[in-house]
Amino acid sequence: MTGRPTPVLDELRAATARLAASGIDSARRDAEWLMAHVLGIDAGRLVLVDAIDDAPARAFRSAIDLRSQRIPLQHIIGTAAFGPVELAVGPGVFIPRPETEYLLEWAVDRLRATPGPHSAADFCSGSGALAIGIAAMSPATRVVAVEADEDALVWLRRNVAAAAPAGGSRVDVVAADVTDPDQVAGAVPAGSVSVLVTNPPYVPLDAVVGPEVAHDPARAVFGGADGMSVIVPMVPVIARTLTPGGVVGIEHDDTTADAVVSCLHAHGDFEEVTRHTDLTGRPRFVTARRRQAGSVGRGMAG
Repeated sequence: MTGRPTPVLDELRAATARLAASGIDSARRDAEWLMAHVLGIDAGRLVLVDAIDDAPARAFRSAIDLRSQRIPLQHIIGTAAFGPVELAVGPGVFIPRPETEYLLEWAVDRLRATPGPHSAADFCSGSGALAIGIAAMSPATRVVAVEADEDALVWLRRNVAAAAPAGGSRVDVVAADVTDPDQVAGAVPAGSVSVLVTNPPYVPLDAVVGPEVAHDPARAVFGGADGMSVIVPMVPVIARTLTPGGVVGIEHDDTTADAVVSCLHAHGDFEEVTRHTDLTGRPRFVTARRRQAGSVGRGMAG
């Protein structure tokens, strides 16, 4: 025997209070996302639903139980929105963060600035967020997504295949370690890429991170004691991959902007090295241009 339908607002109020008590700042938003997920509708249509029956109510409460344990919202619903695309995510792959969309927008702006076909690359591609986002927003661009981790590659290939109509058909997946020049050279021709982006593991090992980060693979989060253990050996590989005049954007930890800038300058093949912040003023990524033949260094910008 089923009970009476439960008002949606009552369920959302109770769920919001429980999530807030668990330390989740976005409690109301998360509750609404989980309710919409259970009902199979867009979150914006919740206002049209007055009450739910027993089965969806139980499913919703189970989802709230998981979220209250600080399991990421994206693992519960199975997807993560990123720019114009929706990606499948779960255990074994890093959940793309909204902050990385700043890097996506920068890359697409660079590609749009010059007409004609382009080649781009996404190093440490993970779920494929940047690679697929670039392909979706820049129809004249072919993208190579480079990833070494076997678990992440499963998600990457799945997302590229699912995004085929939206640009995924122009994304080539390469299994290679971006810090190994020989591995990358075997798959990506030297000087073949005009725009390269990377969101590598960059969090210093002693950094304090939120409970949800514990559900991301540590190998996709932490970049050694100083957060630079992947970025430093990757820079020479980036220089080799970029065409002369090509540009790179490297996301980094809040504390390592200076280290990334110094690393790019120390290599010698980069100019126009520039820091970028997000809308809150936090250091977010560094960009640089590979020197043209005979180019004279211009020093540090930004």
